[in-house]
Amino acid sequence: MATYLADTNLLLRIVDPASPLHAVAIDALAELLGRGDELFLTAQNLIEFQAVATRPLESKGFGWNSEQTAKEVAEIQKRFPMLLESADVFTRWLALVQQLPIQGNRVYDARMVAVLQANRIDHLITFNVSDFAAFASTISVIDPRTVVKGA
Repeated sequence: MATYLADTNLLLRIVDPASPLHAVAIDALAELLGRGDELFLTAQNLIEFQAVATRPLESKGFGWNSEQTAKEVAEIQKRFPMLLESADVFTRWLALVQQLPIQGNRVYDARMVAVLQANRIDHLITFNVSDFAAFASTISVIDPRTVVKGA
């Protein structure tokens, strides 16, 4: 049994039937859970989800209201266990951003990596594998398209 930390982009594809990657996200999730693997979330996932879900459509968001977003966040929380975020997460994050060439929005990716490391999670599953290239020597990054049988 393997453990996975979901990147927020996987969650966004799961709840967006209009996304071209919706079926891939659903199928990858079904495959992982079907073979007994575990998929975890962190608070950062739900914060990022809230930001995208409530952002206007013209700004690449879903344009959802707060009520619809809160309902979806509650459903996500029911389906996936949340990882604890100890002080070790900050220590690991700080080491990552100081040791690697991490700048700008990549600091948020470094935080996901720090949560993964602090909780001894095996893999990060994301559609944005290239976003985590700087961490390739320290974590296992999985593209959902590689999980789906026949993909």
